[in-house]
Amino acid sequence: MAGMDPAATVAAYLHQHETKGLLRFITCGSVDDGKSTLIGRLLHDTKRLFDDQLAALERDSRRHGTQGQDIDFALLVDGLAAEREQGITIDVAYRFFDTERRKFIVADCPGHEQYTRNMATGASTADLAVVLVDARKGLLTQTRRHSYIVSLLGIRHVVLAVNKMDLVGHDQSVFDDIVAGYRELAAQLGIGHVQAIPLSALRGDNVTANSPAMPWYTGPSLLGHLETVDVRRDAADPGFRLPVQWVCRPDQDFRGFAGTVAAGDVEPGDAVVVLPSGRRTQVARIVTPAGDLPRAGRGQPVVLTLADEVDVSRGDVIAAAAAPPQVADQFAAHLLWMGEQPLLPGRPYWLKIGARTVGAQVTEIKHKVDVNTQAELAAKHLDLNEVAVCNLGLDQPIAFEPYETSRALGGFILIDRQTNATVGAGTLDFALRRAANIHWQPLDVDKAARARSLGQVPRCLWFTGLSGAGKSTVANLLDKRLHAMGRHTYILDGDNVRHGLNKDLGFTAEDRVENIRRVAEVAKLMVDAGLIVLVSFISPFRAERRLARDLFADGEFVEVFVDTPLAVAEQRDVKGLYAKARAGQIKNFTGIDSPYEVPEHPEIHLLADRTDAEAMADAIIAHLNATPTGL
Repeated sequence: MAGMDPAATVAAYLHQHETKGLLRFITCGSVDDGKSTLIGRLLHDTKRLFDDQLAALERDSRRHGTQGQDIDFALLVDGLAAEREQGITIDVAYRFFDTERRKFIVADCPGHEQYTRNMATGASTADLAVVLVDARKGLLTQTRRHSYIVSLLGIRHVVLAVNKMDLVGHDQSVFDDIVAGYRELAAQLGIGHVQAIPLSALRGDNVTANSPAMPWYTGPSLLGHLETVDVRRDAADPGFRLPVQWVCRPDQDFRGFAGTVAAGDVEPGDAVVVLPSGRRTQVARIVTPAGDLPRAGRGQPVVLTLADEVDVSRGDVIAAAAAPPQVADQFAAHLLWMGEQPLLPGRPYWLKIGARTVGAQVTEIKHKVDVNTQAELAAKHLDLNEVAVCNLGLDQPIAFEPYETSRALGGFILIDRQTNATVGAGTLDFALRRAANIHWQPLDVDKAARARSLGQVPRCLWFTGLSGAGKSTVANLLDKRLHAMGRHTYILDGDNVRHGLNKDLGFTAEDRVENIRRVAEVAKLMVDAGLIVLVSFISPFRAERRLARDLFADGEFVEVFVDTPLAVAEQRDVKGLYAKARAGQIKNFTGIDSPYEVPEHPEIHLLADRTDAEAMADAIIAHLNATPTGL
């Protein structure tokens, strides 16, 4: 830039750094393979450390380091006190650095099996994975596990970093054997691009420059490869896609739809479709803070205005009308379970995909995947860090594309409805064909008409409590009272239903969820028929009682908690079940070796150890009479 004006030189320099590309990558591998050391070495050798950081590193190396008087580069990344004390990585540590050619965000992922969910979090936004292997140990179980997760989350570029080559005498045959084994694994997992590099992270060999210690290696250094690798996806661009993140309406004269272009490009005048509604229109303007654009492409944040006043909400997708994504409400998916409590099919969760949140259930676990061997195993539930192929059912359709085509429209998380904690992360594989073939059949005689013909307000009275609490006794007495009043009722009793509809179900947590799901659906049909249905089930889990409640309109579901202390219920023990459970003859018995989750806000709370059945039935009738619609 000799001879250039200084201001122009600075401007050119700033423009160069503003426009250079960004590569997101992760490091993963077994414990003590040197992931944190490698990142620390990259930061140090690219001269991206300030003097005070370097001084702190030297000080911490003497206090916590494992390299004697030498710098312990791992301490640059291992930020948690527990990590420094144990010498391991627990959380995902993100670091930013850059060179003259590229900017980088690197995630140092934990190697322990119990932190698989942390590793998946780091991989979810990465374009490339650096898989470290200790040259002395070769390919380990953790290598296979992490490579599987890398493949599952759509990373197709891997650097196989064979570390600690100095400890095997820089032996090429050791390197070649490891590379051959990993390429076979990569082919099985569908990882298409593998660059193998022998290195020593501690000594800096082949990290930022090729090392004379291994003259037989003629490939790029690690940094050289990271600076030049092309990680653009091989799949053809599916067309324009804009997931709507925000409806922008600063005043009554402007209504735009903000989001980041996920695929394709768009120009004013292009025909687009809004999904899942299917409404078609045209793009009027592409608005940005710097002014309107004639064209926008992938990765650009924009605000679109449309030619017509169509209904567009947060979470909708604006797409090219000629090649829109699919819309469905049932899917096959891969799921990594991240919750401390197990995943139970049929239990309700929130599914968040992009900016859209819908109700969801795992309707079936097709099989669990042993991430160490990729073997397919039968499973009825998922525990922490387990992966499975599942079927998902949503309560409303969404626009989607398979994850291998689009991360933005194919990756999702599951959220616990009670705690709002993220409990699962997954990838959509394909829509289940039957989902597109099932539609609601409109009926001329609706629930209101049936209720009028019966002269009553249909409801579901859901009795819950321990075995022996008195649920069936109170429900039966209430049923007789209502029948005498001319009301049309029906009782769904737990024991009776298990003789027919649910006779194939046991008492495991998984079967209890399905037991309640089926009964709730039957109760919903009975309420739709205009009946007052009395459901008497232990229903020990709050999540399943919430599932049942969500099926009904406001005011139709009345939760009746028949509250009896365990000691009192055991004393009654009319059926002798508690005695058998205490003797170990009955497994998964509520209150003994299976939990009962007390209702938090029941409409009716009956203290069954202090009140007789007649008074409890009176209390329920009084409550119903006091509602706005009456009994």
